[in-house]
Amino acid sequence: MSLEHVSILSPIIVASAAALFIVLERLFPYTTGQRFFREGFFTDLIFYALLQSAILSVIIGWIVQWIDAASGVSRLRLISDWSIPAQVLFFLVTHDFYIYVFHRFQHRNKFFWRLHEAHHSAKSVDWIAGMRSHSLEILINQTVEFAPIVLLGAAPEVIVIKGMLDGIWGMWIHSNIDVKSGWLQYLINGPEMHRWHHAEEITEGGLNFSTKLAIWDWLFGTAYLPKEKPTGYGISDDLYPLSSTDTPLPQRFWDDLKSYVRQHLYAFRPMDSGSGSHVLAKNISAGT
Repeated sequence: MSLEHVSILSPIIVASAAALFIVLERLFPYTTGQRFFREGFFTDLIFYALLQSAILSVIIGWIVQWIDAASGVSRLRLISDWSIPAQVLFFLVTHDFYIYVFHRFQHRNKFFWRLHEAHHSAKSVDWIAGMRSHSLEILINQTVEFAPIVLLGAAPEVIVIKGMLDGIWGMWIHSNIDVKSGWLQYLINGPEMHRWHHAEEITEGGLNFSTKLAIWDWLFGTAYLPKEKPTGYGISDDLYPLSSTDTPLPQRFWDDLKSYVRQHLYAFRPMDSGSGSHVLAKNISAGT
């Protein structure tokens, strides 16, 4: 399949997956009573998923092109002879391991936690909530993600396919769907584990850091999958009082714009103000 075909099909597949997750959330909700247009919905959809993603994709593209122009590494075409499925699989696994390590580090480092707080500020976790991430965090992670694809000489289709899979999987693990994947949850991550990552009960330092492959959490002792469900999600209002508020629709755009800006600026507050990792009302044992 050509790059043109992949580029056309990718947004269609992502939109179709989003529609499927929306329907499944209505039919089989993990958290019953959670509204579709919940608090912060338009902040996540308009400012994070659409505007921020579009702007950062251009900036990251410039950065990767600059690195390649300065180094010339891509001309070595180190993996160009591999099949496209092999290239995609290679970058899926290696980047997923990087994300696990960096994600775990973010929860344990007071400076990088500041960039990750925004992602945990949503009080309702659903298919679009995963898009809420500080722009500097995305800038770091996606530069690390896409630079090797270019520098190692992968096919252009790999960037599109990898981005598509990232988008779908991000929606999936945050979706409000009551699913039991059985033994697959030891290999592949899904909502039943990742919703605990966003739970109010989460212990200091976090747990369930995996994105696509749950195996990292099981291997390194950070997995947590109890039978009960979380009592709530997000960071306490005392630590992160910046979620959107319910307002009449004519004011929604400006209120959600203010919420987006405040969530970004809040990362740069004085370090003695909630500077550490999240310590919430309850602690749980991760079994480690």
